[in-house]
Amino acid sequence: MGGVSTTRAVSGLPSPTSAPRLRDALLTGAFTADGLLDLLGAPAYAALARSETVPALRATRGGDVLDALIRLFLLQSPVPRESARAALPLAECLADGWVVGDGDRVRATVDIRPYSGPDGEDWYVVSDLGCAVGGAGGSADQDEQVVLGVGGASTTLAGITVRTPVASALDLGTGSGIQALHAAQHATRVTATDLNPRALHITRLTLALSAAPGAELREGSLFEPVAQDTFDLIVSNPPFVISPGARLTYRDGGMGGDDLCRSLVQQAGDRLNDGGYAQFLANWQHVDGEPWQERLRSWVPRGCDAWIVQREVQDITQYAELWLRDSGDHRGDPERYRRRYEEWLDEFEARGTRAVGFGWITLRKSGAERPSVVAEEWPHPVEQPLGTSVRAHFDRQDYLRTHDDAALLADHFLLAPEVGQEQVGLPGEEHPEHVVLRQNRGMRRATKVDTVGAGFAGACDGTLPAGRILDAIAQLIGEDPVLLRDRTPQALRLLVEEGFLEPAGAFR
Repeated sequence: MGGVSTTRAVSGLPSPTSAPRLRDALLTGAFTADGLLDLLGAPAYAALARSETVPALRATRGGDVLDALIRLFLLQSPVPRESARAALPLAECLADGWVVGDGDRVRATVDIRPYSGPDGEDWYVVSDLGCAVGGAGGSADQDEQVVLGVGGASTTLAGITVRTPVASALDLGTGSGIQALHAAQHATRVTATDLNPRALHITRLTLALSAAPGAELREGSLFEPVAQDTFDLIVSNPPFVISPGARLTYRDGGMGGDDLCRSLVQQAGDRLNDGGYAQFLANWQHVDGEPWQERLRSWVPRGCDAWIVQREVQDITQYAELWLRDSGDHRGDPERYRRRYEEWLDEFEARGTRAVGFGWITLRKSGAERPSVVAEEWPHPVEQPLGTSVRAHFDRQDYLRTHDDAALLADHFLLAPEVGQEQVGLPGEEHPEHVVLRQNRGMRRATKVDTVGAGFAGACDGTLPAGRILDAIAQLIGEDPVLLRDRTPQALRLLVEEGFLEPAGAFR
């Protein structure tokens, strides 16, 4: 993988030259996710994710190597020069700008956070000071070019991404480089883009400090930096916040309403290779008189299947307050806060927006004449990582698209291994009120089934075709088998679509 870059030099950030030796020092000092948990304990470690540092400061008063590393790179607290010399290749780190001297003390110039890869790899994500998690420090006057570290949105996208080996992957709007870091594990070539040149340099640092292959780094907006290149995988955690203006590069799209997310999705189809996936986090408007599902379906490019999952909805006041707090506008001058709040509400009112949805959008370039576009609301808990479940969803769409009712009844099915059956009814009753099939993994769906559905699911072990199972059930319950065959395929199709049943051998 090449290290070709169209980025400009960025002042004030470290050079990656000494990254290998710094990485060795971090590993030797147990500055890893496991090492932090062991030293800090679960409460202090969890507090860091809430940007609360006092518990960790109390836990690192011992002065040993790991204490010094945590204070330097996580807590942004200066440490004595002798402590830094014991923990780091200090001369190189000073020369390359990872740390700077301040009299007899040393302080870090960037935030470095240990991050565990999917197979237990010890990775390190670099970000601007005070920006490892959550908002960018909560200052209303903060630098608009600030680069955040790993937050909930980043890990969500990493978890839902399909991780099959590919020749080429694009991380659009790379930020601190976490998606590029994941992609480098299963893509031969990784390209990372960002409008912010600081983000591209920090991505280079993240990859170098994590001992990951380099990426091709390109500066620019949306797909502009990649010209006409196409990819097998595109991922993006874009600046999706719907806001009046574009004050903060890391979060505000700079286009009206949800136009940035719409443009990103609509343009992705032409940048995907056949069979490729594009996966995004997005916000979208709920507009008066327009179902949100129809709004999102209109974004899907021709020749692509899509799975759109709305995870959360906030009314416009909740949404404005969330992001005003993110930027620290709730602190300081109350009059300025009121004016900015009014600006957000004026913007939403002008666009007829009553709420904002947040969720995931996955495209798969199928080239199908009848694309599958599923838009659903699913606010319930799921089990990450979901990449395998996402791929299976599209495999099932392919199967259902090519099998009519007669073909379904002739095929053999298996109950998915993570599915259990629950019977619901009053204690002592001979027959349950209803039966629920429940997935214990992945999306963790649940669905009610009738007696026929429960019996059918229970008999799906791959040995008999669906039609034969229905004939046996019809005989047991005294129903006409022809009528039962006629009314069952729709329910069977839904059980396959939602992953409760798997065609035997179809996806193996």
